[in-house]
Amino acid sequence: MGLFNNAAISFESRNGDTLIGNDAYFQGTLTAKGSLKIDGRVDGSIVDAKMVTIGKAGKIKGDISCESCCVCGEVKGNITALNHIEAIIGSRIDGDLRSPKIMLEEGATFNGNCRMETGKESKKESPQKVESR
Repeated sequence: MGLFNNAAISFESRNGDTLIGNDAYFQGTLTAKGSLKIDGRVDGSIVDAKMVTIGKAGKIKGDISCESCCVCGEVKGNITALNHIEAIIGSRIDGDLRSPKIMLEEGATFNGNCRMETGKESKKESPQKVESR
């Protein structure tokens, strides 16, 4: 189990969560307002999801933008998460990670750049104009 697992976030179909099963293939931009579990293949971007879980058999070729992400399978693309990103043993990520909390378990493969910042840090402060009298 991962370090950031949260009992408050559960995957139950009755809550309007989305499941892409082992034999499913999706191509295009996938917008999910709730949680998303992928055990199949997605070629395209995933946006607006709360919790994105890529199962051991799941393969993503595209960028992911969400609140939290847990990778057990493969991702070829960038992952941006507002809360955290977690890569479990046996997972593979080829792309950049951007989140305030990032956890890579021993045995996870990651090739890319990593940026850990909060929303406040990501906004560049504009220089203040000083007037002389």
